[in-house]
Amino acid sequence: MKTLPFHTDEKRQQVSVDCADGRRSVYRYCAFCGHCAGIRVRGRMMPSPQRQALADMKTRAAGDDAMLQAAMMFNSFIREGTAIECDDDANQGFVTLFLY
Repeated sequence: MKTLPFHTDEKRQQVSVDCADGRRSVYRYCAFCGHCAGIRVRGRMMPSPQRQALADMKTRAAGDDAMLQAAMMFNSFIREGTAIECDDDANQGFVTLFLY
């Protein structure tokens, strides 16, 4: 497990990390990456809300609302967070969460 610190661009309000594929947007890539284990917020590791919502959708009859709420929670964690916890030890780069 590796910790990827955020690179923020205050002018455009962009947040990115140095992935195996190069510098990637947290909102576009990490939110939907199967390697994203969580977000580091104030020293605590918050688990990836999308990963939890997807697991709930597989085991229960949770609807699309669960994924929407997970995306909103992910965005609020990113605003307050400092880094992404990534379990990509083999340096594969982005892997879609929905096929993981």
